[in-house]
Amino acid sequence: MAAVVYSLCAITSALCAWLLVRAHFRNKKSRLLLWSSISFAGLALNNMALWVDKLVFPKIDLSLVRTPIGLLATLVLLWGLIWEEW
Repeated sequence: MAAVVYSLCAITSALCAWLLVRAHFRNKKSRLLLWSSISFAGLALNNMALWVDKLVFPKIDLSLVRTPIGLLATLVLLWGLIWEEW
């Protein structure tokens, strides 16, 4: 069951990133859409790393790889939200 949840999370965040990129190029290149798409691409990468960590290499702790990816993805979105406000 965990494999299904991890896979669905990775697929969903990758799909969101793709839809945001597509919307960015269709809607006069909104910068907030760009920042959001980069963030969701990072979150998709983080979910894929989680999938590899828990299912492919369950005995090895890859949280030191996963945590910076998620942090960077969140910081990109935060930066984009702050940048758009200025």
